Amino acid sequence: MARVCELTGKGRQVGHNVSHANNKTKRTFLPNLQNVTLISDTLGEGVKLRVSTHGLRSVEHNGGLDNWLAKTSDDKLSLKVQRLKRKIAKAKTVPAAA
Repeated sequence: MARVCELTGKGRQVGHNVSHANNKTKRTFLPNLQNVTLISDTLGEGVKLRVSTHGLRSVEHNGGLDNWLAKTSDDKLSLKVQRLKRKIAKAKTVPAAA
């Protein structure tokens, strides 16, 4: 499984360890990924995602998963989350059976 946030697309970065003698060796910086279940208000169900802590803060700041997905472009999202976004948009447009 790739070490990439499913919501923000944040992935690993490459840099150097630098010693006191200024020797440089390659290293990677990994995002702080967490396995979480986020609740969709529109669908009324939970969705298990692998999300960075930065992504979780962004979702909370925007008022939940549904609002955050509405404001985010599809190019950053994983395929699973793109499908979820379309499912939520479809559920919002279809009136509930009364």
